[in-house]
Amino acid sequence: MDYKYFPHTQDDLKAMMAKAGVKDLDGLYAQIPESIRFRGDYQIPSEMSEMEVRDTFAKLGKQTKQLACFAGYGVYDHYTPSVIPSLLSRSEFLTSYTPYQAEISQGTLHYIFEYQSMMAELTGMDISNASMYDGSTATAEAMMMAVAAGKKVNKVLVSETLNGDVRKVLDTYALHQGIELVTIPQKDGVTDLSTLNSQLSTLDGVAGVIVQQPNVYGIVEDFTGFADACHDHKALLIINSVAADLAVLKTPGELGADIAVGDGQSLGIPMLFGGPYVGYMCCTEKLIRKMPGRIVGMTKDNRDQRAFVLTLQAREQHIRRQKATSNICSNQSLMALFVTMYCSLMGKQGLKEAAQLSYAGAHYLCDELLKTGRFHLAYDQPFFNEFYVKYDGDVDSLYQRFIDAGYLGGVKLDDGLLFAVTEKRTKEEIDNLVKIAGL
Repeated sequence: MDYKYFPHTQDDLKAMMAKAGVKDLDGLYAQIPESIRFRGDYQIPSEMSEMEVRDTFAKLGKQTKQLACFAGYGVYDHYTPSVIPSLLSRSEFLTSYTPYQAEISQGTLHYIFEYQSMMAELTGMDISNASMYDGSTATAEAMMMAVAAGKKVNKVLVSETLNGDVRKVLDTYALHQGIELVTIPQKDGVTDLSTLNSQLSTLDGVAGVIVQQPNVYGIVEDFTGFADACHDHKALLIINSVAADLAVLKTPGELGADIAVGDGQSLGIPMLFGGPYVGYMCCTEKLIRKMPGRIVGMTKDNRDQRAFVLTLQAREQHIRRQKATSNICSNQSLMALFVTMYCSLMGKQGLKEAAQLSYAGAHYLCDELLKTGRFHLAYDQPFFNEFYVKYDGDVDSLYQRFIDAGYLGGVKLDDGLLFAVTEKRTKEEIDNLVKIAGL
């Protein structure tokens, strides 16, 4: 049988099958039991004209209900300047691949260098790599980085106030890396420093400590003394942060962190049903050779002109796989470009204003919900643009009422709701949400 879109001729197919030792294509699947093989017709619609295809997808699109988003839990509905999708879709950006050949990839290397510079400044750290898949895997890579730097110690302490989805990724990575994760319990919604000190003193060899800022409940934790406690026991402090919040909060660098990680999605990247996102990783200069991924550096060519190159490429493409710091095979540079454009367009003042609007909106929503008498804060702690409340009624019923009215009313967390507000949410939307909640 000839396949319309296959380049292989019948002679090609016969030669390949002879090499594989089978008589026909069915022979390639002979070991698959007949009972689980599909023999029916595929549910593929008949051919359509271009206009019919457009109409079909337009009808499908109308089935998607657009909700005003008050949910967060690691993913936030921030404003995206319209120029970014337009620029990002240009072919020289959209189709570019990993810049192995520096002489023909100067543009790509340049914007990655700018991304690194911006993330290093935003986090207050010395060094940034050229981005990672997302915040959860970046945190897992930081965990392994701490173990590699610790030498013969395999314990990592993880705060109970870390995002639950990130913790699941850590558990998966740790299982297959021989890393032992120990939970630091929370007290009143924040990481318990006294327990951390006890664990560092009694446990045999701790490589790193992972905390989150703001934490899973949206609380801004006071990490005073954490870095000293870690360093006194030769452990690295790893802080996972929402990137946009660092425009106004103390940076991981100011808090004494050795490694700063998190997701850059909050820097204007649309939620997009879960991705693609971009993980950031920054560290102190002394850890640069333990950092996974790659780093773009600036140098000069033989004509004394500025040039950009890949440097410190401790990856499996360049060295023996078993010696690689990481087996991540992409630097997500298209999303790094997205973040670079966003930060350039917003500027320092724009980033601060967006963060301040988010903060003000969240505190207004919280105050109004408390006034209904049906909500109370789970923890009496300072929060940023996200807060965790308990409800005196049926949470599932309330959540459905929000959806029916066109609102994604927070994230159901345990027996409460975690609300998030960004600069996109209007006072009218907040007031409507409160009105529904008070019914």
